[in-house]
Amino acid sequence: MTGFDAVGAAYAAHSDSARGRLRHDLVERRLLTELPVRPAAVLDVGCGNGEMALRLAAAGHQVTGADPSARMLAAAADRLAARPELADRVRLVDAGLESLPFDGERFDAVCCHGVLMYLDEPSEAVARLAGLVAPGGLLSILAKNRRSIGVREALGGDYATARRLIESGADRSVGNLGRETRGDTAEALDRLAADHGLTPLPWQEVRIFHDHLDGTWAPEPIAYAAALELEWAASWRGPYRDMSHLVHTLARRPERSRS
Repeated sequence: MTGFDAVGAAYAAHSDSARGRLRHDLVERRLLTELPVRPAAVLDVGCGNGEMALRLAAAGHQVTGADPSARMLAAAADRLAARPELADRVRLVDAGLESLPFDGERFDAVCCHGVLMYLDEPSEAVARLAGLVAPGGLLSILAKNRRSIGVREALGGDYATARRLIESGADRSVGNLGRETRGDTAEALDRLAADHGLTPLPWQEVRIFHDHLDGTWAPEPIAYAAALELEWAASWRGPYRDMSHLVHTLARRPERSRS
């Protein structure tokens, strides 16, 4: 994650765009269907500017947002300050995956969205995240889809790059923030979660039909709502979800047996 401060402004712009909103809306919808109605203790690892942390807090949950980037945490703090009604539901912690200060603490949900793609491999991270999930709790991972590498470039008209990525079977490509990022498959992430005692849930895509659009895509509310419902409908179904830019995998730790 070193150097991620340098792309903070680009991430903020993406997060505020219609493309970014599609990502957040799809992930939030799925999370809220899986989280309990009662206030849940949620850990958001790599919380960035606090977008998902604030959304979940607004839904009534108690959220801890952790990020190693001082710039990102400052942005999250600024956004939280603008929402004083959420002040008692959000805490922000300066920590990355390797330095999470939660020994002995367990959460009803652990989220790690858009982080694994910056790591060389996911197994250690998934093990660390799974260890923080309480019995009955949820692990939510949003990762770059290895199967679709080259699709965005093709749809955007960069045919030479798309062909190179597809023919070479590349597992990484340069993302919108200008950094090379690595892809995972949903099946591999599910296996890692299962290795640590969690039961995988059905996975979803995030952005199939709108991933290649840039910041100039600014649909009217009715058109945006239609786009969101289309993406949601396709998110569960193959072969559409196989071509998404991001995969959202979820797994649940079984409740303790009652004797």
